Amino acid sequence: MPETSSLVMRKLTIADVDVLRDLLRLFGDAFNEPETYCARQPGDAYLRDLLRSDTFIVLAALQDHAVVGGLAAYELRKFEQERSEIYIYDLAVGVAHRRQGIATALIESLKAIARECDASVIFVQADHGDDPAIALYSKLGQREDVLHFDIEVT
Repeated sequence: MPETSSLVMRKLTIADVDVLRDLLRLFGDAFNEPETYCARQPGDAYLRDLLRSDTFIVLAALQDHAVVGGLAAYELRKFEQERSEIYIYDLAVGVAHRRQGIATALIESLKAIARECDASVIFVQADHGDDPAIALYSKLGQREDVLHFDIEVT
């Protein structure tokens, strides 16, 4: 990562609802899904409650106090052993800030959090065709080819 003293990785807390909203806008732009991430955002109380949770982890990459990247992850407590795993649900870096090591720095920061909660592994999914994400995750971990199914609840 380039020497940028103003780049900071920060775990969000209940005081960071505005930062989380900025991250949601960044996700909407990065994934080209503004409707999903911006059109019906939850209220402040909901987001504070989520940020208060021990199992929801949000990291923001801030440069000069602006959100330039981030990730949202969940700690999944296992039942077969006394351990947990961390699932990266979303990870994105703004277009102007890509290829600077920010995504790697976010994952490295998440590794420190995973060690604190004795997680055995961090896992993440990548879509076929998302070559930058696949390259990043291949560099950092071991690839497993699995099938993913969405099961409707209605």
